[in-house]
Amino acid sequence: MWNLIRKLQKNRTAKYGIPMLLLVVGGSFGLREFTQIRYDAQKMRRKLDPALEARINPQKQSVILQEEYEKLKELDLEGWKNIRGPRPWEDSKEYQEQQRAQVGKGT
Repeated sequence: MWNLIRKLQKNRTAKYGIPMLLLVVGGSFGLREFTQIRYDAQKMRRKLDPALEARINPQKQSVILQEEYEKLKELDLEGWKNIRGPRPWEDSKEYQEQQRAQVGKGT
């Protein structure tokens, strides 16, 4: 019995080949399980909550567009003034106060 174990320890196939074969075959099964977990997690993330899914539903899409149109009709789109934002080297609070003061004057 001990003689057989010593022969297997000296045999290169038993020493290097069998562990390598087990690693490759076992690794493929392990990777399959890990990738399955990954795809299951992606499926769980894709599910939408019912409120959002109702808004995306194409049958109700015309109703949503009509609501948005009604909101836009109420807005005053003609009476606006373009105000430049501050540059990175300018103090943003000071510049915003200057812009508001100019808009308040009506210039």
